[in-house]
Amino acid sequence: MSYDAIVIGGGHNGLVCAAYLARAGKKVVVLERRHVLGGAAVTEELYPGFKFSVASYVVSLFRPGIIRDLDLPSHGLELIPLETAFSPQPDGPGLCRWVDPERTRREIARFSVKDSEVYPEFGLAMTKMARFAKGAIDKAAPDPASLNPRELLELWRFSDELRTADPESLYMHLKLFTMSSADFLDQWFESDALKAPMSVSGIIGTYLGVRSPGTAYVLLHHYMGEIDGAFRSWGYSKGGTGGLSLACARAAESFGAEIRTEAPVDHVLLDNGRARGVVLANGDELRARTVVSSCDPNLTFLRLVGEEHLDSDFATAIKRYKLRGSSGKVNLAVDRLPEFTGRSGSAHLRGDIAIAPSVDYLERAYDEAKYGDFSSRPYLNVVIPSVVDPSVAPPGKHVVSCFVQYAPYHIKEGAEHWPEKREAFGDAVVETLAEYCPGLEESILYRQVLTPWDLEQQFGLSEGNIFQGELSLEQLLFQRPTAGWARYRTPVTNLWMCGSGTHPGGGIMGASGQLAAAALLGSGEL
Repeated sequence: MSYDAIVIGGGHNGLVCAAYLARAGKKVVVLERRHVLGGAAVTEELYPGFKFSVASYVVSLFRPGIIRDLDLPSHGLELIPLETAFSPQPDGPGLCRWVDPERTRREIARFSVKDSEVYPEFGLAMTKMARFAKGAIDKAAPDPASLNPRELLELWRFSDELRTADPESLYMHLKLFTMSSADFLDQWFESDALKAPMSVSGIIGTYLGVRSPGTAYVLLHHYMGEIDGAFRSWGYSKGGTGGLSLACARAAESFGAEIRTEAPVDHVLLDNGRARGVVLANGDELRARTVVSSCDPNLTFLRLVGEEHLDSDFATAIKRYKLRGSSGKVNLAVDRLPEFTGRSGSAHLRGDIAIAPSVDYLERAYDEAKYGDFSSRPYLNVVIPSVVDPSVAPPGKHVVSCFVQYAPYHIKEGAEHWPEKREAFGDAVVETLAEYCPGLEESILYRQVLTPWDLEQQFGLSEGNIFQGELSLEQLLFQRPTAGWARYRTPVTNLWMCGSGTHPGGGIMGASGQLAAAALLGSGEL
């Protein structure tokens, strides 16, 4: 059987790309190697009655335009906004930021009256910066080396926005692109209790510390989240993040796309340097006019295509593309709601919980990782989705999802030794959380520990990088994944890319899938 397009990988970007291609009338098949769709944005019942967002766990950057275009609510998508950002401290009730600005002001004032007054101004300034940057993530990356008039016009518009920006905004942009997240926040705030949990947005998905230059931009990247038009919003997908992926899959199928699970691709079928289809692990061949990979650049080019079929300079550039996974995940099923020191009830647990008591704490966690160890006291971003979505756990019981940094893929013993260190890593995470949440350990019914090695093995994320490559400045815009090949087309004729390893990058965003489909449909080659 022959198709117009074969999409490799049933993650959310692959499904979005397939939906847009099918909507345009193209004959499309999606091939997912696992038994369940979603890639890293997946829901699985690993323990009876408990539904885990196994890897990706919150929705923020998913583009509202995709939700409208594909009518995802009619296919089951329901997003529940996160209402709080809670940062426990070793002593006392910690700091909670609420939807209510006045309530947040009073919380911050307990640590610094000055910070409580500046906080709203900071939010407005970052929202302004994010709205500027948002234009870049909703469009294909401009190519500065192109002589195409349309490309030159886009570059002119982009530079014109910078030229016409007021001096204060221009200065802010320069600082965001050059400073560390901690140093940038130092210019606004004085309280460590506030700066530490805010600074961690700058290190998500990077092998950098909060004092590493360039992390201020990553902080801005996480300010670009939207839910239902509400800027700087984060939320859960009801039923787990797999609910979003399944809505994308249903939309694709409603337009005529075919989706196959348990269909691992062994390699891309090449004929005189052109992609003609794929060969599955069972030996079956599928032919297509175009192949679109939602896998990361390393997996796509060095394994599915093969270095021997690539230009040596391009192969070298892909090898130099930084993956450097530094994150892990621990998922818990517990028999009661965790109770944090100094706070009772559940109101403060209706969002995310940052174990980030100070900037020094975060930097010490990074110091251990720099020398090839997982952090003995890591930064944790914890959510308890069952507080607002009872469908993911039995009555009275809860799911606790812990994103962990740092867990370097390249541990000093070698990545292949991660399986023997897995339980020690899980113990460090639980012990860290239990310091703020007495009785946690006794409440655990089930524990899943995912190291970066596990993320690579289970989800095909090379080196366990959750964004298919670091969100560092040299790997953004027209340099993602490498200069000259940031527009979804690849050096292999008829092979395209649509994963997070392309512009605009990682997160449950869908933009890479959408923009890749638009580029392919606009190329006239399909």
